[in-house]
Amino acid sequence: MAKFVLAGKADCPHYAKAELLADALQGCLPNFRVQKISILPDEWNEWLEGTCQRNGWKHEHSPLVWRELVYQGGKGMLLGGFSDFLEHCQDYYGITSDMPTDMMLSIAAENLKAKMDLIMEEECHASLVQPLHIWITGALSPTCHILIPNLLSAEVFPQVSAISLHLLELQGNKEELQGLRMEVEDLALSMLHEVTVHMDLDQAFQKADVILLLDECWSDDKENGSDEEKKKTVKERYRKYGQLIDTRANKEVKVIVSGDSFVNLRCSLLVDSAHSVESQQFVATATQLENEARAIIAKKMKVRTSDITDVIVWGNISGVFYVDLQRAKVCNYNGAIKGPAFVPQPVLKIFHDRKWLETDFQRLVQCQRGAVASKTGRAADTSAANGILTVLRAWNGICDPDEVLSVGVLCPGHNNLPDDIVQSVPVKFTDGKWSVVSDVTVGDELKERLQLSASELRQEKEVGSENCAADNNNTVL
Repeated sequence: MAKFVLAGKADCPHYAKAELLADALQGCLPNFRVQKISILPDEWNEWLEGTCQRNGWKHEHSPLVWRELVYQGGKGMLLGGFSDFLEHCQDYYGITSDMPTDMMLSIAAENLKAKMDLIMEEECHASLVQPLHIWITGALSPTCHILIPNLLSAEVFPQVSAISLHLLELQGNKEELQGLRMEVEDLALSMLHEVTVHMDLDQAFQKADVILLLDECWSDDKENGSDEEKKKTVKERYRKYGQLIDTRANKEVKVIVSGDSFVNLRCSLLVDSAHSVESQQFVATATQLENEARAIIAKKMKVRTSDITDVIVWGNISGVFYVDLQRAKVCNYNGAIKGPAFVPQPVLKIFHDRKWLETDFQRLVQCQRGAVASKTGRAADTSAANGILTVLRAWNGICDPDEVLSVGVLCPGHNNLPDDIVQSVPVKFTDGKWSVVSDVTVGDELKERLQLSASELRQEKEVGSENCAADNNNTVL
């Protein structure tokens, strides 16, 4: 089978003549096939250069004609321009073209008009699509690679038909970021409308409906950067992020902060800087800690991790936190107290080793992520991605309305928590809003732990504030 490809400028008369000749051959020869590629005049040179470079060809004018060797894997064999194509058709098929010049020009004009009409139609169709805009920072992190295929699905966004994904990486490699964009496009996900990549803040968070802030590099020297330097970088960056979210994102934007470092602090800085966005729109995910705690207690009780529910994490997600089992339940437990396998039982009623719960258990949760990293040689990225997806599904209404999740939020007035500190507390999501769970017992011991966590978080916030204040005082207005 002969398959020819004709490519040319939409307004090129010789492309029009080659096109008409190819149509005639295709009409009278059963095994002759032709593919036509019409390129706008101002895009032709760039297209031609790229095509020739990929195939190792040399060609300078419109049209460009090649033959695809169908039975050799589709490899292209360059014929050349119009005269080469005409000569080939005369030699092999005994057919030539005697199209007059005025007809060539007329068809070329028609081709250009048809191409412009097609572009306008595509642009009009695209304008009718209203995609959901999702921004992800720290886009080159392994968590992002795991997150993306699961994120762009009806299981997370059931009412959405199209998603525009925007990947932001401030300190990464441009080629890697472009490679990630290509990889995402190659997934051919039905909900994906477009992918854009960004290495600066020029367009950051424009039209954002959802923003996922993953761990980033807080120091040029990952090994030797001090905590104070990292905190200063975090504060500068997240204050800027907050200001951009304030001016560019939709006011109903959902913002989720995740990662291993400064999670509460980062969320708090966003809330402080995005003045026109309600604090209810910002959460820090502690579901990864919840799941790690569930895995540890499940192993101790010899059940599956999914058999443990309603674990609560209080405090500083990446610092001083406390795992609370007062509402925790277990199914399928084979102990002295039994019931139907599907009926959950309170963990604290059937697990009596309270000393282990208050000491070893808390320590194991603190160390779990490090244990995973030591065995795998990388961070617990799968768990982090799953935690984000869990919060998003709940926020979008895809969960039991009675399900309790631990997230870092600003909740002044609850349990005497500070007004300006983001702490992890138990919440329920209803109709796209979260509310702090009220039917939990906050005893004196837990209050003391929360105050300790608040003190740590306030200290994190204050580090570097003196330098910021000094910089502001020295600013010439």
